[in-house]
Amino acid sequence: MDKIDELLIRRVDKIYPYKEALEKVLRSGKKLRLYQGFDPSTPNLHIGHLVGLLTLKEFQQLGHEVIFLIGDFTGMIGDPSGKLQARKALTKKQVLVNAKTYRDQASLILNFKDNNAVKLKFNSEWNSKLGFADVLKLAGHFTVQQLIERDMFQKRLKNNEEIFLNEFLYPLMQGYDSVAMNVDMEIGGTDQMFNMMAGRKLVGELLNKEKFVLTTKLLVDSQGKKIGKTEGNAINIANPPEVLFGQIMSLSDDCILPCFELATQISLDKVEEIKKSLKTSDNPMKWKKELAFELVHMLQGKTAAEKGKQNFEKVHQANKYPKPRLILSQSAFNSNPTISQLMVTAGVASSNSEAKRLITSGSVEVNNKVITKNEPAIYDYYKGKVFKVGKNRFFGIKK
Repeated sequence: MDKIDELLIRRVDKIYPYKEALEKVLRSGKKLRLYQGFDPSTPNLHIGHLVGLLTLKEFQQLGHEVIFLIGDFTGMIGDPSGKLQARKALTKKQVLVNAKTYRDQASLILNFKDNNAVKLKFNSEWNSKLGFADVLKLAGHFTVQQLIERDMFQKRLKNNEEIFLNEFLYPLMQGYDSVAMNVDMEIGGTDQMFNMMAGRKLVGELLNKEKFVLTTKLLVDSQGKKIGKTEGNAINIANPPEVLFGQIMSLSDDCILPCFELATQISLDKVEEIKKSLKTSDNPMKWKKELAFELVHMLQGKTAAEKGKQNFEKVHQANKYPKPRLILSQSAFNSNPTISQLMVTAGVASSNSEAKRLITSGSVEVNNKVITKNEPAIYDYYKGKVFKVGKNRFFGIKK
């Protein structure tokens, strides 16, 4: 199997108009301009994004022109794909704050600097310049029947849920990205197929050219839910190695094979070996450790992977706490905080309510003792002790 064969198979769900047409172009030596859009609704890229990023990387290595598009304009609308309720609209400021480190995170996989560097673009560059007459012209390429047929809109109609006009027209705005950049191909998850096909239609009718659409498989958990921000189970690729390694180890066993196939660069022969081994073995720990090491190594280097592995074996297998990254001083107790407020101060909980939930669920320990009540935190009692929150978050109190 050569690089083109693997590119057309690995991580791929469907290719439009069809695989053979794209293969013919790729083998002709023609260089394509292609892109994937990333929605900055949160400030982090996660392992689910690796499916697309690794596909883009393979096209880049074959000499094609790759664009990493940040949907800062469309992000303010909110992609309705898969949503049974309208998204809360984001402000321009919120979107730009979320997107601030996307290039740094994507550069863990993609090359933004050397020969044939990936280009970074924001779709506000052209979408913000469209006037009302321009939007009406774009809308004239679609019928109401074509847009309303989307599954989630049909479900909302059935449940008497509202469909707002801005999200109804979202495919037009995402589709126009393909026209504005004059691309030959778009890559995205299977859940983006409708939006990408809208772009294919506009490219065909406005630019009179072919636009290939390549949908990638989704990285899903054991319940078939996406591993990502939509379901609240995202594993961020820029997390510290100890956290990243531990989070991968916490995935269900049936995620091991899909992660190896879709989110790593190991050979397909190796994937097949792992598949056979998992069928005959009742102890998948070996492969899950190898998966965690492979992912951290690919993203952050061998030293980081070794650090993550050692931390996991020490904390989770030998049940020893690591030295915490953050040590709170006595000044954190000056306002007579509760344990939940200490957790928010330490950054291990995003809010007081989340901290309380973690406490009541038994997910908080102090020196191996489970804390179940959100009591006042007394410095003289907690000084020199280490808090463990969940499986991978730690902070200490200075003596």
